[in-house]
Amino acid sequence: MKRRVFSIALAGFALTLLASATAFAQLPGEPIRANIPFDFTVRGKTLPAGEYEIKRVTDELGTLEIANVNHSHKHAMFETDPVESARVPRHGEVVFHRYGDSYFLYEIWSPGLQTGHEVPVSHQERTLQREAAMYGTNSQAETVALAVE
Repeated sequence: MKRRVFSIALAGFALTLLASATAFAQLPGEPIRANIPFDFTVRGKTLPAGEYEIKRVTDELGTLEIANVNHSHKHAMFETDPVESARVPRHGEVVFHRYGDSYFLYEIWSPGLQTGHEVPVSHQERTLQREAAMYGTNSQAETVALAVE
């Protein structure tokens, strides 16, 4: 009887260990860094040009933080949605939507991962899209991609 209880406990431990290892393997690697040469907006907060680090801050897969490496008070936390790529990117990148001189964080791609993070369109970006359409200018954003370290 003791042997059977031990076997069940051992099997439960092994399953827990396997599940933990699988979950850990799905976590993104080290934080990524990008030198962003322009001011940009993330979910309504404008951040200045500079070197930034992007990392996951909670166990939730879609919650990220972007923080200025040199000025820790320049940061923003935001939610993202998963987005799939047709190919696995060899190099990571941070993608922005640009309307004139306004840049909005759009996607984050880590190198070697087929799933990236998409930032939902903010109210401010929607307003720019509507204004561009109303005045007859191109309401489509220009896409700007920057390589990450």
